[in-house]
Amino acid sequence: MTVPLVIVDGANVVGSVPDGWWRDRPGAAIRLRDRLASVPATGLPDLPGPVEVTLVVEGKAKDIPQTGNGVRVERAPGSGDDKIADLVRAEAPGRRTVVVTADRGLRERVLALGGEVRGPSSVPRR
Repeated sequence: MTVPLVIVDGANVVGSVPDGWWRDRPGAAIRLRDRLASVPATGLPDLPGPVEVTLVVEGKAKDIPQTGNGVRVERAPGSGDDKIADLVRAEAPGRRTVVVTADRGLRERVLALGGEVRGPSSVPRR
């Protein structure tokens, strides 16, 4: 059985918590990457682990470093939404692929490609 893929829309999830992230976008993305470290083993509330986790970053946050914490960082050369759609297109529907985002337009694209969507509150927030 193939391990499900969880793709996190970094900019959208970071932006869903008004904690001053706009003052340090790379720092906010790093904090999110580190908070996601438990997800490969534990999964999401309705998707038990193990899962593979990919964090898509863009803009000023795209140069954050990879770590060995189980979260793969994918850098979008342009639009993060386009990168996420490309990843979903490559994996779904042959592999269960879940995108974490609140972006309505991206949600529609993901569903049309055979993926699933969860909101930002489905991943660790702090």
